Parts: sequence; C-alpha cells; structure tokens
Amino acid sequence: MYFLLANLAFLDIWYSSITAPKMLVDFFAERKIISFGGCIAQLFFLHFVGASEMFLLTVMAFDRYAAICRPLHYATIMNRRLCCILVAVSWIGGFIHSIIQVALIVRLPFCGPNELDNYFCDITQVVRIACANTFPEELVMIFSSGLISVVCFIALLMSYVFLLAMLRKHSGSGESTSRAMSTCYSHITIVVLMFGPSIYIYARPFDSFSLDKVVSVFHTVIFPLLNPIIYTLRNKEVKIAMRKLVNRYILCKEK
Repeated sequence: MYFLLANLAFLDIWYSSITAPKMLVDFFAERKIISFGGCIAQLFFLHFVGASEMFLLTVMAFDRYAAICRPLHYATIMNRRLCCILVAVSWIGGFIHSIIQVALIVRLPFCGPNELDNYFCDITQVVRIACANTFPEELVMIFSSGLISVVCFIALLMSYVFLLAMLRKHSGSGESTSRAMSTCYSHITIVVLMFGPSIYIYARPFDSFSLDKVVSVFHTVIFPLLNPIIYTLRNKEVKIAMRKLVNRYILCKEK
C-alpha cells in the first residue's frame, strides 16, 4: 500500500508542478505568452501524469481488494515485483495516451490570433484556435480522454461499493474493519475529486462554458494539494509517523 501511495504522491507533486509555476509567473507578467513548444510540452506532461494517476488509482483499488478479500494471501499477491509491474503499466498507459493527444494537436494548422482563454495549454483550448475542421480530432480526443475517465470512474466506484458491501456483510465492528472502511472512503473521496472535473472537461464537446476556468484550477492545482492531505488524515500509521517526527525534531529542539 505504501509503495503505491509513494508513487501517487510523486505523481501529485509532478502534476501540480506542470501548470502552477507558469501561472504564478503570469501573475506578474504584463504579456502572458508561451511558445508553441512550451505549450505542447505542458499539454504532453499534463495528460501523461494525469492518465498515469488515473490508472494508478485503478491499481490501488485492486490492492484494496487483495487486502480486504484475501488478507492471508495479501503479501504473496501484492509482492514488490507485481507492484513494480502495475506501476510501470500505469506509466506506460499514461505515456501512450498523451502521445495520442500530442500527435493529433501538432498536425493542426494555426493561423492566429493564437490566444488561449485559460491559464495553461490543454487540448480543449488549443483545438479551438486551430483554423481547420477539428471535428475528427475532437472525436478521437473525447474518446481517448473522456471515455478513459468515465470507464475508470465507473469501474472504481463499482469496486469500492463491492468492497464496502463485503466488509459490512462478513466483518464485525472491530478496529481492522473500521480501518479498512476508512481507507476505502478516502480512496472514494480521491476518485470523486479527480474524475469529476476530468469527466466535465473531456467527456463533452470542446465548447467554452463559464465554469471551465474554475474547474480547471480545481483539477490542476487544488486537487493535487488535497490528495496527500486526505490520505494523511485518513491513515492512522501516517499520523503516528508524523507525530513522532514532530516530537523528535521540533519539540526536542525547543527543550
């Protein structure tokens, strides 16, 4: 579980570092510009890390299934080799998904004015400024980004509903059961916070709506910051470890 959580935290740090630095620079810049290469790079890493995190959350649902439904075989099933393979598959899946988006974008013609109505580059904004019929590209992007988000979201919700039903049916009200349910609830919170904005942005035609910028800020900046906090507050072992660190390095120095 902690190996997967470490990878999730790494992806969150990377994800929040893709758009936030440029946004902060633009706050103090009179002309808010980005090169075409920088725009494509931002788009590539946004979808690479975002899709990898979606696949990793799906892997973590399987990890919870093994821990709850096969507790005696958990160490054998979720060994380090399998965890590395699952993480690698998540990254490869995110890379393939992102390459498809970039390949569709770079072939489009841009005649100008090339002005994006947002604070970062994404397929939904870049497609709008292309001076060509982009319906086929939009269809492929919606199928690639939107369908992945919807399918993973439904699969994750169904898996956690199944796990919670199993816990309520076959377990008592002991500490281990409450910890397992607490972990499932934290995972469900993360899934809703991540997949909700993603489905809103990508699983529809790329038209402009009033809520787009608010959802984009939540999706690219706020969510990656909330993710580790939610896992920390819902995990007893992490809270104990943090308390020990505070006592060791802060309170001891004060004394």
